[in-house]
Amino acid sequence: MSTSSEHAGQAALSICEALLLAMNDRGLLPEHEIVGVLRDAAAPHENAVGTELDMEKHRAVADLINAIIAGGNSVRRP
Repeated sequence: MSTSSEHAGQAALSICEALLLAMNDRGLLPEHEIVGVLRDAAAPHENAVGTELDMEKHRAVADLINAIIAGGNSVRRP
């Protein structure tokens, strides 16, 4: 992945995280719904098929999303 693509991916992740936090803060989405959104985002990557290189990329994406879920990064917790 090029540096430009990496920066775009990091920016997109930061924007999405900020949106999820704002939705939770405003009471638009409860924590369990936000976790559901993240699980839905991880699922296609966890179930993807393809070449070993494709699978490696999908596993990395799924692992990152699951780490966000585990870390609670997209929900403010007391």
